[in-house]
This record gives sequence, structure tokens and C-alpha cells, in this order.
Amino acid sequence: MSERGRPRSFDRDAALERAMEVFEEKGYDGASMADLTKVMGINSPSLYAAFGCKEALFREAVDLYAARGAAMWDAVPASPTARAGVEHLLRSSAIAFTAGEKPRGCLIVLGVLHEDEDNNGAWRMLRDHRADNLRTLRDRLERAVEEGELPEGLDCLGIASFYMTVQQGMALQARDGATRETLLKIAESAMAGWENLTASAAPQRKD
Repeated sequence: MSERGRPRSFDRDAALERAMEVFEEKGYDGASMADLTKVMGINSPSLYAAFGCKEALFREAVDLYAARGAAMWDAVPASPTARAGVEHLLRSSAIAFTAGEKPRGCLIVLGVLHEDEDNNGAWRMLRDHRADNLRTLRDRLERAVEEGELPEGLDCLGIASFYMTVQQGMALQARDGATRETLLKIAESAMAGWENLTASAAPQRKD
């Protein structure tokens, strides 16, 4: 008989995968320890021994989720033009947010919607992920200005924020049941405004 509280033999990677799915479906606050241990096939002492605590488990789940979606964001700086990078991001988001039956949307956008004393660590982690993503968009736009693709003085932060808002809104639409076709149309509509958004050279914002 195993010692009480000793982690049972289990596939840690598979358990983390299942925990990630619970967090995707229910969010950090909605995912109870009972939900997590049930789907992971372990008891609470084993979960704590293997992952530390709920927040640490969530952090690993988010890291796994982000790694799975890395290609979506890596394509932004890797694309030959800023426009191509943004379009790829929106179209690939539409596909990723509607993959499978459920959960839908984006864990990094929807995982923690309101900060309180019980979830502030998880909330800050997702906020930092989103800030990094916004920085990726802004950096690509600024590089496009340097390379002559876009005009000098362009409000790169404003444009990056706009497309980030579209992408995050698509995640919420997906969670509410929007189809892939609908999200692709949203992406197409957002890209239809690219020329007007990038044609004028308003003064660059300062942080």
C-alpha cells in the first residue's frame, strides 16, 4: 500500500493536458480542485506534490497552451510584411478559437476575467501574456515603418491595440458560439480597414 499523500504513479504530461482543458472550459476561478483531480485522475495530495498548488498548475497549463499557439504569434515577426503578419494572426485565431467542440475561445484572454485576492497571481500572469502579445504586434509595425512598408509617424501602438482588441473579441465571440465562418469574416472585415489605418501618419504615442 502506498504512503498516504504520496503521489500515485501517473502520466504527468497527460494530467497537465487534461487540467489545461478544464481551465479552458471553466476558467481559473470556475475550475475547482474537485474538477481538476477528477479529470487528472489523481487525489489532492498527489496534485499538490506534483504541481505545487492550483496557481502553479494553472501557470504550467497556460505555458502549455501558449506553446501550442506559438506558431500563431511567431508568424507576426516572421511574415514578409506587417499586413501579412496581422492577417495571419487573425485568420489563425479564428481557426484556433473554434477548434473542437469545446471549450472555445482563448485561455489567455478568458482564463481570468476579474482580479481579486484569490486569483491575482493568475490574473497578472495572463495580463503579462497579453502585454507581450501586444508588444509583438507593435514591434512588427514599428519594423515596417523602419523598412518603408508603412509611413513615418504612424501610431503603431494604436493600430496594434486595435488589432489586439479584434483578436481578443474574436475569442469572446467564439466562447459565445460564433462559427469559424463568422470569425473569418470578422478577420476579413478588420483587414479591410488596413489601408485607412496605416495611410495617415499621426504622431507616435509615448509610453
